[in-house]
Amino acid sequence: MQREEIDYMSYNHRIATREQETALTVPQTSDAGLRVIVGTAPINLAADPSAAVNKPVLVNSFAEGVEALGYSSDFRSYTISELMDYTFRVKNVGPIICINVLDPAKHKKDLAESLTVTSNKATISEEGVMLSDLVVKNGETILEKGTDYVAAFNDAGGVDITLLKDGVSEISVSGTQLDPSQVTKEDIIGGYNASTGEEKGIEVIRQVYPKLGMVPGILLAPKWSSDATVCAALAAKCEELNGLFPCECAIDIDTTKAKKYTDLKETKEGMGITSAHAILCWPMGKLGDKAYDCSVVWATVAAATDADHGDVPYKSPSNEDTGLSAAVLADGTEVLLDIPQAETVNSYGIVTLMNDNGYKTWGNNTAAYPGVTDPKDRWIAVKRMFSWYRKHFILTYKAKVDDPISPRLTEAFVTSENMYLNSLTKAGSIAGGKLVYDPDENPVTNILNGHIIFHTYIGFFTPAEFIEDLVEFDPTILQTVLGG
Repeated sequence: MQREEIDYMSYNHRIATREQETALTVPQTSDAGLRVIVGTAPINLAADPSAAVNKPVLVNSFAEGVEALGYSSDFRSYTISELMDYTFRVKNVGPIICINVLDPAKHKKDLAESLTVTSNKATISEEGVMLSDLVVKNGETILEKGTDYVAAFNDAGGVDITLLKDGVSEISVSGTQLDPSQVTKEDIIGGYNASTGEEKGIEVIRQVYPKLGMVPGILLAPKWSSDATVCAALAAKCEELNGLFPCECAIDIDTTKAKKYTDLKETKEGMGITSAHAILCWPMGKLGDKAYDCSVVWATVAAATDADHGDVPYKSPSNEDTGLSAAVLADGTEVLLDIPQAETVNSYGIVTLMNDNGYKTWGNNTAAYPGVTDPKDRWIAVKRMFSWYRKHFILTYKAKVDDPISPRLTEAFVTSENMYLNSLTKAGSIAGGKLVYDPDENPVTNILNGHIIFHTYIGFFTPAEFIEDLVEFDPTILQTVLGG
C-alpha cells in the first residue's frame, strides 16, 4: 500500500508520524568461500521444476532459492533447503550454488486419496505433490483446473484445493509426488553419460565455471558425504576442477556411527579420507527445532569469516560464532565437549563445535592430519590460501595465454604480481611473497615448446592455535611492596 506522503511545500503546524518501509538486511558476499552443494530440493514448489534437475543454480538470497528450488523444513529429505536456511536465515552470507539431483521423472511415487470438502476447500497434507500431474475428480467426473477448482501450495508444503462451485462434499485426487527417499548415493555421485553427454550429481560441479563464470570454493553434500564413496568423489573433485582450479570440501562424520568423541578416530579411518582438501566435521548443530549438518555450519561460517576479512581466507574459521544453540547427534542427543575433549577431536584432524559463551567452530586441521604435518597441507587456513592464491593467479593471467614469450611478457608478470603480493602483505593477508622469472627454470627446450615457468615464493600465516602465558611468582615484587 502506498504510504501517505507529507506535503512539505504546504504550511504545516502539527505533530506527525509516518511509517517507513522495512530496510532489508543485505547478505554478506563471499567468493573465496563460494559453496556448491549437491543434494535434494523440493522442486515441485519451484517456478520451473524442469530447470532445476542436475543443473548448477546460483542463489543470492533466500527468496531466490525458494523460487528456483522450493523450500521445506524437512532437512533430512531436502538437504539444499538446509543450506539455504542456515546460509540466509542464520548467518546471512551468500551466494551459494545448488545442484539438485532429485528428479521428478525418477524419484516419485503415486498419489491417490479422497478428501473431504469443507466450505469449498480441501487440503492434500503430504509434501511433494506435482501440480502439473494433479487430477481432481468429483465422483467419476474429472474437474477442470481454473474452471472447477484452483490448486495452490500452502506454507506447510501441501496443496490447498478450492472448489469454484458449491455442492461438492468430497473429491478424489491422483497424480505423482516426489519421493526423496528414493535418492541414493549413486544419484549424488552421478557421472557422465558418454552417449548423451549428460552430466549428473557431483559431475555437474564441472559446469559451474563455464556456465556461471564462478569458481567453487567449498563443496558440500550434507547427509551423503559421510559415505566413503561420496566422500572420495567430493575430495577428488577438489583437485584441479576444470583442469585448473583447486578447492576444498566439507565432509560430515555420521553421528549415528560416531556417537562419542572417542569413536571418531576409528570412524574417520573407516571412511578412508586423508585428503588435505577435505575438512571433516562432527557432530551436528541445532537452533530451535532445526538441526544442521556440521559441514553446512562449518562451510557457511568459513564463508562469513572470509567476508569479514576482505574475502581473503587467511583467517582460520575456527573459534567463530555459529549462531547455534546446541551441538547434537542425529537422534537429538546433546553433545557437550570441554577443551580436553575438543582437543582430542582436533588431534584426529576433525573440526567440531564447542560451547564457549555461544557455540563456536573449533579446529584448524584438515583431514590429512595427523598423518601429514606439512603446514601447507595440515592447516585449514593455509591450505585454503594456497587454493585461493592459485585461483587468483589463473583468473588474473589466463588472458596472457598464447602471448609471445618475450621480455615484455615476463616483465609484465613480475611487475604486476609483485605489486599485488605487496598489497596483500601490507593488508596483513599474507606474511610476504614474491614472483620471479628464473632463467634456470626455463631451459630453451621448454621455451621452444611454448612452456614458460614463473615461481612464486609466498608465506601464509598459521593460526595461533596454542597461546601460552608463563605465570611466575616474583618475590621481589612482594619485597618492594612491603618496603623490604
